[in-house]
Amino acid sequence: MALGLVALGGTVEAMPAQAQPVPAAGAPGPAPAGAAAPPNPWAATLELYGFVPIRTTGSTTVRGFTADTDLWLGDLIPLIQMTASARGSLEQGRFGLLADLSYNRIGDSLARTTARGLLTGKAEVTSNLGIYDIALRYRLGARESAVAAPGSWSVIPYAGVRIVDAALGVDAQLQGNGRFNLQLQRQGELSHTWAQPLLGTQATVFLSPRLRAFGRADIGGFGLGGAQDLSGNAQLGLGYAVGNSTDLNLSWRYMGLAYDNGASRPNGFTTYQNGVEVGLKFFF
Repeated sequence: MALGLVALGGTVEAMPAQAQPVPAAGAPGPAPAGAAAPPNPWAATLELYGFVPIRTTGSTTVRGFTADTDLWLGDLIPLIQMTASARGSLEQGRFGLLADLSYNRIGDSLARTTARGLLTGKAEVTSNLGIYDIALRYRLGARESAVAAPGSWSVIPYAGVRIVDAALGVDAQLQGNGRFNLQLQRQGELSHTWAQPLLGTQATVFLSPRLRAFGRADIGGFGLGGAQDLSGNAQLGLGYAVGNSTDLNLSWRYMGLAYDNGASRPNGFTTYQNGVEVGLKFFF
């Protein structure tokens, strides 16, 4: 036992020093002052976004009857009846889930029509289109964040399923070509929901602590759902942190979707869009 010395009336006596408790064998010692808590293994993101296609082209085929559309942004905006879209992710460690959900309802867009090469005329096409992606993902590089050191990067491949829910209608008035002088009203509807296998990747690199470049690409379908069944996205843009956990994103995006059931009088449609996407992304 350690001893302390105390002066008493000119003499010095040895007094026992206050004993310090000794931790039991195997018990954890006291935590060092100011030690950082371990990082949370869970992380999440949520992005609310809007896709503004500068140009939209496509076709709708019902029982062999086809109407073609070609719309610029000024033509499209008055036709939008409803639009909603969001994407998000949930991660533990490096593994996680992602979802990208979008729905658009477009009414009465003008189109040109052809029917077996004999008839042409004017048509109106209505469109209800939902695209819903669910996938598993794995992260390489740093965790996603709004602010990071320049050069910090991540690459996230993913695989899952894309569900396409399409309901399209055609209302046409046709006139015959050449010796055909037919005039008739013809209405058709296409309603179909199907699933596509989905593969994709997204990547980010920080150019400065608050400015990052990002890209995304995916492909779905691979011809498994019909004679023609293919979809895809390509996107490239910049994000800027407007807070420590919020990004404002601006990007250019191309989206394509094509389906044909392969019947003798086929049903199907195509749509190709390219334009600007604006999003607000939150990191948790």
